[in-house]
Parts: sequence; C-alpha cells; structure tokens
Amino acid sequence: MAPPELHRNPPFRAEHLGSLLRPEVLLKSRADVEDGRAGAKDLTNVENTAVKDIVEEQIKLGFHPISDGEYRRHIFWGSFFPGLEGFKEVKGIDIDVFRPYMPDISVFSAYGAKTLESVICTGKIKHTGSTYVDQWNYLKSVVPRERVHECKLTLAAPEWYHMRYREGRAFTKDAYSSDEEYFADIAKAYQTELQILYDNGLRNVQFDDPNLAYFCSESMLAGWKKDSLNTKTPEQVLDEYIGLYNDCIKHRPTDMHVGIHVCRGNFIDGRHFSEGGYDRVAQKMFQDLNVDTYYLEYDTPRAGGFEPLKSLPKNKNVILGVITSKFPKMEDLEVMKKRVYQAADFVAEGSGQSMEEALQRLGVSPQCGFASHFEGNPLKHQDMIDKLALVRKLADSIWPGEA
Repeated sequence: MAPPELHRNPPFRAEHLGSLLRPEVLLKSRADVEDGRAGAKDLTNVENTAVKDIVEEQIKLGFHPISDGEYRRHIFWGSFFPGLEGFKEVKGIDIDVFRPYMPDISVFSAYGAKTLESVICTGKIKHTGSTYVDQWNYLKSVVPRERVHECKLTLAAPEWYHMRYREGRAFTKDAYSSDEEYFADIAKAYQTELQILYDNGLRNVQFDDPNLAYFCSESMLAGWKKDSLNTKTPEQVLDEYIGLYNDCIKHRPTDMHVGIHVCRGNFIDGRHFSEGGYDRVAQKMFQDLNVDTYYLEYDTPRAGGFEPLKSLPKNKNVILGVITSKFPKMEDLEVMKKRVYQAADFVAEGSGQSMEEALQRLGVSPQCGFASHFEGNPLKHQDMIDKLALVRKLADSIWPGEA
C-alpha cells in the first residue's frame, strides 16, 4: 500500500543528494590516521569542524535538506552492514563470487581486478547498535533547532550486498536456507535502525540505490540471461527487492519522509557504471515501492527521457537530477528550466493533472552526490558551490519563494 498523502517539505524544491566534496584538511587527516600518523580522536575533531563548516555553507546557499556531506564515511553507503551481527568484511574475495555482468563488477574486472573487498553474511543477522545515529546526532547539534526536521540522512540500499553476488553466494548455507529468510532479517534490522533514528529526531531519510538502475541496463540483463546459476528472472528479483524495501519501511511513522535516489554510478573521477532509461522499471518502481520521493538521475542521455514519469502516482514526488555533479562545466539555466517543464508535462499526462499541479510534485537537484567515494569527483570546492547555487537559482526560477 502506497503512502496515502503527498509528502512535502521534505522534499524541497532545491535538493542535493547528500555527499559533498571533502575539504583537503579532512582528506589529509583521514590519510594520517590510516598511515598511523594520527589517532581516531584527531580525525573526529577534524570531521566535526568540517561538518559544521559545510552545514553553514548549505544554509548560506539557501538549502533546507541539510546533510553532513557524508564526511565521516569512506564511501556513500557507510558502515551499516559491517555493523550488523552476522556480516563480515572480507578482503581478497575471488571475483568469480560476484556476478560479472553487474555494471560495477564488470568495470573492476576491466581494470584487471582478480579479487575484491566486500561484506558477506556468515551468520544470523541481528541489529546490535546503530552506526548512523552518532553521525545524525552531531549534525542536528549544529543546525538551528527549528531546522532539524528538514535535515537529511542517507542510508545504504537493503539489497546492496545481495545483488552483486552470484545466486546463493550472498550468505553461507549455515546462515540462511533461502533469500526469503535472509531478506526477513535484513528488513528487521532496517526497522530497528529507522526507529532509533526517528527516536533521535530524524524525519528525512534517503536510500541511495544504484542497483535499481542496473535493471535498466541492456548489458546487465543480457548477462543475467546467460548466467546458468540464476533460477529467477530479473523481473522476479526486482519484485523481491521492492518487497524488501517495503518491509524495511513498513513501520515508519507517517511524519518520516522516505525517498530513494536512483543513479547509474558515481565513482572516482566521476565514473558511471550503467546506462539505460527508467522505462523497464518505471511502473513497478513508481507504483509498487512505498516511498514518498524519487531522486532521479537526468543529467545526460544515458538516463533516457522523461516519458517514464507518466507512471508516477499523484501522491508521490520526483526530484529531477538535471545538473551534473561529475564535472565543473555549468549548465544553462534556461535549458534546465525547459527540461523541468518537459518532465512536468509527462507527469501531468500520466496523472491527469495540469502542468501547474504536476509541478507541485517536482523539485531539482544534481544527478548524484559530489563525493560518493571520499576522494570525490573532479571538481574544486568552488565548482561545487557554483553547482549548488545553480540548483537553488533553478528552483527559484520555477517555484519562487518556496524552500
């Protein structure tokens, strides 16, 4: 059952996707800790200062969904899975354990990787403590109290350490006998996590999930079909993942906004992993997945056209990622404005609304974060600020006076 009412503020007209470029002092401090030249407390102090500074910059730019830039994370999904009982971080996993046609795995293989670092389920999954809540609590301590409900925290996709593995390799046989059992415990862990975060004041959650875009990739789908180990079709697995999401969030309070960000990868140097429009997944993703808002990549033709937005129900929002975070070249404001109106036309057509009504369910953002990996995309700090300012200016030109 989909959320019954349209959720607003959040989301906002001007959004960003959470990760922001780390300042050089933070990158150096992290390197010093990894090399044994400094302690963890030193890094925490630098992180605190960096988070406080980037919060102030976001407020100055006029953004409401304030994040901590993911400054305490090595990579965008954080440490949720390693923090669960039953999961183990493993280095040197043979690459044959992974589905070679997964877009990210195929890229790593092309670079000559024979082994990968990953996380595997080796026992029964149990939530024993939040790895996100301290990040959240510091963020809320450095924003005005009346703005805390607007702040955003990004979460790992629940199927992240399932889809990448060949069938039957995401968990040991001693741990689980089926995907259904595994998914059930993953969902319980997320339910616990979301309740902890809610109890600490979080009201705005964004799942980051490039995996769902893999179902739009022709090369991934062709590889799946050739894989004799697969006993399920991609359509069946997509249905299972949507069901997993819905189980994860089924107990969330009605005043907790939940969104999902779907992109095609955002690795070091702005590298993307997959291509393909949303057409293949639009109906299931928009109508069956019980989230409030979709944050969608739309900065290049690799994401396809706006036609799939005709499947967006009247009680859901979409944030159009029409400005790239991958490279410093600035987009033309008027061109971006026209694209938003084009998208609104399709939303209106699908829902039987006017364009003005459809626009009430839209917002704008970069297509992805600026630093999904801690090293970040090939932009300078001022480039990022200019991009964010353009997002705000674009939103103001379409929805003047709105957050």
